[in-house]
Amino acid sequence: MTESARPFSSPQQMQVLAALNERAREIFRQIVESYLTNGEPVGSRNLARILPMALSPASIRNVMADLEHSGLIYAPHASAGRLPTEQGLRFFVDAMLELGDVGRDEQARIEAQMRAAASGHTFDSALAEASTLLSGISRGAGVVLTTKTNVHLKHIEFVRLDPARALVVLVSDDGSVENRLLDLPPGLPASALQEASNYLNARLQGRTLGTLRAEIESGRQAMKRELDVITERLVDAGLAVSVGPSDARQLIVRGQANLLDDLRAAEDLERIRLLFNDLETQKDVIELLSRAEGGEGVRIFIGSENKLFSLSGSSMIAAPFRDGAQKIVGVVGVIGPTRLNYARIVPMVDYTARVVSGLLDRSKR
Repeated sequence: MTESARPFSSPQQMQVLAALNERAREIFRQIVESYLTNGEPVGSRNLARILPMALSPASIRNVMADLEHSGLIYAPHASAGRLPTEQGLRFFVDAMLELGDVGRDEQARIEAQMRAAASGHTFDSALAEASTLLSGISRGAGVVLTTKTNVHLKHIEFVRLDPARALVVLVSDDGSVENRLLDLPPGLPASALQEASNYLNARLQGRTLGTLRAEIESGRQAMKRELDVITERLVDAGLAVSVGPSDARQLIVRGQANLLDDLRAAEDLERIRLLFNDLETQKDVIELLSRAEGGEGVRIFIGSENKLFSLSGSSMIAAPFRDGAQKIVGVVGVIGPTRLNYARIVPMVDYTARVVSGLLDRSKR
């Protein structure tokens, strides 16, 4: 189910894991889990109290020195305890993380909320609910990336601007409006614009641009019988502009305010300010989420592994969702501090992506 931004349990990581004896693994695990729980460094005396094995603080400090030499932990201050490095977090996530399960009650809640959002509304409502739901689960920001060809349309209209250009006006079920410029074929009569609008609107009926285009393509002969050559070309050109690469991505972000709930120091506030700046740079967020479409399972990006989070020190957990043809058409995920509860959030993101896939499949039947 889980696929990291780097290869899972790479040979190098396996060598590191093999080099750690039982006590080193347990000490490292406790340092990471303490960080994920409260964000605080943990020292040898505290570790001596919580370790399942009897070790003196001096013995623990010796092990911690080895872990620090391996690049897995570091001391934020001269006299402080230890925290995991980004490399240590990546190693823990890839080689040692024990994922929890999504319980039946949680599954039922996710499915009920998603169905309620989709029922009587648009599929976009379900996607917005997915981002809201994930932000509540994670106390981070919930994000959804989808293709705009999944947006359900209510109306399409061609509006002439001058003899050579027109606007394609797209009105979605949620009331949003998009305009696209279209070059017109020479000598196009005004009636052809209205005829093309009527032809497409008669076939919308809550369909997405993608399904509308596919249906018109499969019914090409029928369209040839109904429209003249020039109007047929206009319909094709309008759909091509509407579903082209320029409008391929739609980003939904919910729950940014959650990131302000657990600030512990001035540096935390600065980190969140930088993360907010990252989230406002939608192009970079979209680019990062698009990378999550490349794998079969959940992808995890930690801190400076990605340039987007190089300053804010944040993490992202994301999973792709699919349409009825099993084509990846979007991504759901969570963005937050590097001390996200990976064991809980990873399976939640994965399950939410599967619920979204099921809703999308049913909405296109």
